[in-house]
Amino acid sequence: MGKLGYLAMKTEQSNGELIQSDLRELKVAATKLANHAMLLGGLGFGTTFLKWVASFAAIYLLILDRTNWRTKMLTALLIPYIFLSLPSMIFNLLRGEVGKWVSFIGVVLRLFFPRHYPDWLEMPGSLILLLVVAPNLFAHSVRDSWVGVLICLIIGCYLLQEHIRASGGFRNSFAQSNGFSNTVGIILLLVYPVWRLVLQFL
Repeated sequence: MGKLGYLAMKTEQSNGELIQSDLRELKVAATKLANHAMLLGGLGFGTTFLKWVASFAAIYLLILDRTNWRTKMLTALLIPYIFLSLPSMIFNLLRGEVGKWVSFIGVVLRLFFPRHYPDWLEMPGSLILLLVVAPNLFAHSVRDSWVGVLICLIIGCYLLQEHIRASGGFRNSFAQSNGFSNTVGIILLLVYPVWRLVLQFL
């Protein structure tokens, strides 16, 4: 019995040492990853990445709202959020000829074939139309300034508090059906503007 107990303790001790060794290696790997990310693009890389994440989170929430996440929240606010946070590559593509053709087809369908124009296309159609017709003051000056980022932050905070209120509390917002993905999506809306404003005022 004494030898077995000694062997068990020795095995537990070696497992603990292995875990600590793995944690040290993870710490070294995380440090290297952070250093390489800084070399790759510095804080600008993080901002660009978070911009992509926020835009896709807003598009995801818009799709959920149009399909099965019917709430009393003002989800139309996701349209200006997407307008202000859309990465430049996609924004310029949709603001050019591609966006003009999509808007033209959408307007023609809405005018002449209203019965065949689905309700779920209303918000995306509005987004494309907004991208195409927005004046340069909004499309370039406000969108790329701290004012646009502040508007994104206000929209994200408003949607989060409305979602929490509709769910009956922060804990319940994670517990309801589809609650976890909805709450995480709304929280992701806040990450980009907070990061950008912190960098703006540093």
